[in-house]
Amino acid sequence: MTTKIDFRPVILAGGSGTRFWPRSRRARAKQVLALDGERSMIQQTVERLKPLAPIEKTWVITNEFLSHEIADQLRVVPRQQIVEEPMARNTAPACGLAAFLIERENPEAVLGVFPSDHVIGDEPRFLKALQKGIALAAAGENIVVLGIEPTRAETGYGYIETGDLTADGNALHVRRFTEKPNQNRAEEFVAAGNYYWNSGMFLWTARTLANAVREHLPETAPLLESIAAAYGTPQFEEVFHKLYPKCENISVDYAVLEPRSAKGEHSSHLYCLPAEFSWNDLGSWASLYEYQTDTRLRGDSDGNVAETDGHIALDATNNYAYSPRKFVALVGVENLVIVDTEDALLIAHRDHSQDVGKIVKELSSSGRGELV
Repeated sequence: MTTKIDFRPVILAGGSGTRFWPRSRRARAKQVLALDGERSMIQQTVERLKPLAPIEKTWVITNEFLSHEIADQLRVVPRQQIVEEPMARNTAPACGLAAFLIERENPEAVLGVFPSDHVIGDEPRFLKALQKGIALAAAGENIVVLGIEPTRAETGYGYIETGDLTADGNALHVRRFTEKPNQNRAEEFVAAGNYYWNSGMFLWTARTLANAVREHLPETAPLLESIAAAYGTPQFEEVFHKLYPKCENISVDYAVLEPRSAKGEHSSHLYCLPAEFSWNDLGSWASLYEYQTDTRLRGDSDGNVAETDGHIALDATNNYAYSPRKFVALVGVENLVIVDTEDALLIAHRDHSQDVGKIVKELSSSGRGELV
């Protein structure tokens, strides 16, 4: 009789709300916005994982600014499992804390770490890939990452260099993880044909991840273990607020995956599962525009995407306009991003939409915190 694997989704939902300003704010980051439908990004993330795990086994790691909105949107998730970081410490402490919390209950449980703000298409294929990855993660001290076949020489993503197929043909051995490359290296990676984008979706048992944190973050691991030991007690909040800010501020890629991949592909227990589903990391207004035009969700014959109360475009091409309460007229302009909210208006060239975060920094330093 086959034992059913105990699968626990862990959704990372921090963020400062800069990339989609002015729609996003510190207390209204991308994951709580409905950018490609009626439901928010985090609601879609939780919903697509329901076939693989009971909702009461879902965990969310977020921050003090977003926790109330997330709890309101995810009323089906137990409130005590929406964990509010007292300070942002990047993904390694967040993932590690989840591992130590779940290890105390079931060390063999498979944790699936998922960003809360990605778009996934072909959900049946996504679930099938996860089932393969969950089985591989449960089979030993294995770490499985879902890899995305690159469609361009993207410098904003980490890359996974892969080696041979596993014996069953379901996954690839990982040679090494590489953080965001420059343009020349990104082009080399794509041309090589054995590199994948790092999706940020990982699978491992609670014990495997906890031991990896103990090995590679020896000063942070005891802090996280002490926090996990206090979970569910009256002292938890005090211990959490005292110890968590002392954790190293580092990504799980740098802390665990890159050191592990340096050991060699056959000894590191690192595997890449190539994705056969569509994936998009909506990282900017430009990427949202491209996603909506590529998938034909929106867009007129001139390439204008308008989420407005009606619009007219005269000699205007390839613009993105968001103004749900106003009619918008576009005349003689191209490649613009126009976002109108109650208290702010953004007008930017699509090629510069990645610079929106600089506006947020400027607003913070100039005393306009109400707009942040």
